[in-house]
Parts: sequence; C-alpha cells; structure tokens
Amino acid sequence: MTRTAVRYLYLARHAEASPDDGRLTEAGRRQAVLLGERLRRSPLSAVVHGPLPRAEETARLVQGRLRGVELKSSEAAGDYVPHVPERDELPAESADFLLDRLAELPAGEREGGREQAEQALAAFAGPAEGGAPRHELVVTHAFLIGWLVRDALDAPEWRWMGLNHANAGLTVIRYTPGRPASLLLFNDTGHLPPRLRRTGQPREIDV
Repeated sequence: MTRTAVRYLYLARHAEASPDDGRLTEAGRRQAVLLGERLRRSPLSAVVHGPLPRAEETARLVQGRLRGVELKSSEAAGDYVPHVPERDELPAESADFLLDRLAELPAGEREGGREQAEQALAAFAGPAEGGAPRHELVVTHAFLIGWLVRDALDAPEWRWMGLNHANAGLTVIRYTPGRPASLLLFNDTGHLPPRLRRTGQPREIDV
C-alpha cells in the first residue's frame, strides 16, 4: 500500500505582464519579489511554473528570494481553458454570459485544455506520495487556479469560471489523507501594497 502524506499546494497567478511581449512590467517584477519575500518562511521544496514567459519570470523572481528551492517547468501549469461546458451544464440565468465569455477566447486556449487539466490534477492535487509532507508552489494562470480550487471544493466542472485571481495573489490548498481538501487561502494579496493588489482583475470586483 502506497503511503501518503499531507500536501500543501501553494498557487500563485503570474505577476503583471505587458500585453505586447508577455514579459513582466516593472510593477509585475515588484509583485513577484514581494511574493517571494512572503514565502521565505514557508517550507517550500519546489517552485513549478508554466511554460509562458510571464509565469517563468515570476517563478524565477520568487525563487530568487528563497533558499535551496528547486525550480521546475510543467506544461500542465500552462494557460488554457480546463473545461468548456455545454449549455445544459450551466445555470439558465447565466449561460449566455458565460458562453459569450468563452467565445471571446482564442481557439487555441479553448481546444485541448481538458487533457492538460486532467494532467494538472494528477500532478498537483491530492495527498503527496511518500511519508513526508510536501509544500510546493505552482506559478500559473487564473484559469488553472480556478480549476484546482473548484476541484478541491467538489464544485461542478464549469465552476472554474468566475473565480478571478489577482496577479501575484496567493491561494493555498491542503490535501490531508482521509479528509476533504481544505482551502486555506484564496487570492490573498496581503504581501502587496494597495496599488499592486488588484492588477489582472475586473474593476467591478475591486472591493
């Protein structure tokens, strides 16, 4: 029988990036450094990032504030739509709005994401194999964070939608063997000054 242990999955959306070249802005670089400062006291063993430049650059700046933490790349931590719902999956009152939002996304993001989403669950979710607790940070994108959070809460598959995440915001999920997953933090930006806390989110949810 395989032994399992508690996994603490830290999730961070990449820091603010330029829409022109995908590289971090000056504000984004500051966000990433401050996230790294916050995580210095956390017992992280690895920082995993998606393949896009904005995620990799964020992860490298975070790792630069840590000691002895491995940096790894994962295609499963990329930017994609994890699940494209059918109309009958959605609440009738919001189906048009949600489907219209999906239709605005590039076809490349909407196609093939389901397989990557399943790979992400296999790689990042659930208790850790072995006898030692695992703490790891995944620097990724808002859609995947929403997917992992909705999975931890046993929510319907379409419910990854609407879970917005700020640049360099921090979410933490704890997976304990034999217990339901626990959402310890969601989109926490307490490590950022007020002017850097709401980048990447719609203005209407700035509360």
